Amino acid sequence: MEIGVLELSRLQFAATALFHFLFVPLTLGLSIIVAIMETVYVMTERPIWRQMTKFWGALFGINFAIGVATGVTMEFQFGMNWSYYSHYVGDIFGAPLALEGLMAFFMEATFVGLWFFGWDKLSARAHLLVAWLVAIGTNFSALWILIANGWMQYPVGAEFNPVTMRMELVSFAEVIFNPVAQAKFVHTVSAGYVTASVFVLGVSAWYLLKRRHVELARRSIAIASAFGLASTLSVVVLGDESGYDTGLNQKMKMAAIEAMWETEPAPASFTLLGIPDKEARETHYAIHIPYAMGLIGTRSLQQEIPGIADLEKEGERRIRDGLIAYDLLMRIQDSKPQVDPVLLAEFHQHSQDLGYALLLMRYVDDPRQASEQQILQAAADTIPPVWPVFWAFRIMVGLGMSLILVTGYFFWRASFRQMDFPRWALWLAVIVIPAPWIAIEMGWIVAELGRQPWTVDGVLPTAMSVSALGITEVALTLAGFCIFYSVLFVIEISLMLKYIRKGPHEEVEETERWMARHRARLAAEVTK
Repeated sequence: MEIGVLELSRLQFAATALFHFLFVPLTLGLSIIVAIMETVYVMTERPIWRQMTKFWGALFGINFAIGVATGVTMEFQFGMNWSYYSHYVGDIFGAPLALEGLMAFFMEATFVGLWFFGWDKLSARAHLLVAWLVAIGTNFSALWILIANGWMQYPVGAEFNPVTMRMELVSFAEVIFNPVAQAKFVHTVSAGYVTASVFVLGVSAWYLLKRRHVELARRSIAIASAFGLASTLSVVVLGDESGYDTGLNQKMKMAAIEAMWETEPAPASFTLLGIPDKEARETHYAIHIPYAMGLIGTRSLQQEIPGIADLEKEGERRIRDGLIAYDLLMRIQDSKPQVDPVLLAEFHQHSQDLGYALLLMRYVDDPRQASEQQILQAAADTIPPVWPVFWAFRIMVGLGMSLILVTGYFFWRASFRQMDFPRWALWLAVIVIPAPWIAIEMGWIVAELGRQPWTVDGVLPTAMSVSALGITEVALTLAGFCIFYSVLFVIEISLMLKYIRKGPHEEVEETERWMARHRARLAAEVTK
């Protein structure tokens, strides 16, 4: 495959997005866990909970700072590498991003400072309020980002203006309450809670293996296992809802996830494993679970699920209808400034398929001049890369299910076995620390690669969205980002490992043990 500006721009955005999302889920989850620990401290006034709050809060702060540094550069790419996208849909996409900066980012940044420097300046209850405001602000930030991304997956509340040649916002409420965006938000945030829970669980297990900071580790495992089990279960439920929305609104993505080449009659089965073959249009050695796909994708056992072949034909039909819309659009442009209302009315009858005609601009400057072969090629382009989407989904689900078992086991041992953890289980907790990150990255591959060839599904092709840059410029910025992010990654890992090795202050745990012995002596004296 020839590497051009489009491919390099996509690679750059993918690299920066996947790297940035190494930090986001841990930030989301640790903010809540730290707030829970501080709540316990304020309620009990026990020094160990204050020390736990400070220790995990320090790790949260390191991750938060690196996450901010990696996130800021992403937004600049919309103007740098994707200028036509910004021009075409900036009225809609820009609004959630602006609100994320004004309502969420400044909120969390302000209260993060108060939290770190306000321990001796604020009352215990005021400091606890700040902790929860940090957590709310962090999660609120994710909400606006995912509303923007959800609109790209399922564009609602906007219309194309044939006079200005841009998408324009008609209902901000529809954008906010977009069902795809809402499902993505709760699913993604829950995945972040799982990530933080597994991280706390793994680090605490390492302390127990080394017989260090035992009291902190045991209490942290109790919090992380309970929070993690609830979060992993919610990820499954919310992931099912996300799958249902995909089946309704992104049928080609659903077919690619399943490597479903032909329409599956009801009740559709779920392909557990297999080897997708795009050339042969079949999945070799497929293992099916009867009825499961029908329940996930349609919530019924009576509705068929369209396959890739039929959806490709549907794409061809929409391309031909879109050509009518494109011809009318050009006639409207030629008639400016006096636009014929008859032309406008006729355009609106076909405007929903205009984006499909724009797929042809990858092959020809004027879609109306496209050959039959180019139309068929554009229809074939509506099929996303099946193999990576198929396997990324199954890796994500498999890791998610395994984390339910891990967090469930530790919750059981912490709650009903007096926190007695076998060494093999503690080592398992350490080993699985990377698992939620891998699952989350796989989830983003499914969401974003499964949307191709669209930047905005059904509206704007990715090939049209890219800026008019030279290949050298994009290659240099890609190399610069890779070097910069690699340095940040080394800094992040070094700081996290340094603070984990250092651990909390020993004197707090000594004080806690002294208080426990003192209470035991008092109880013994009272008994006598």
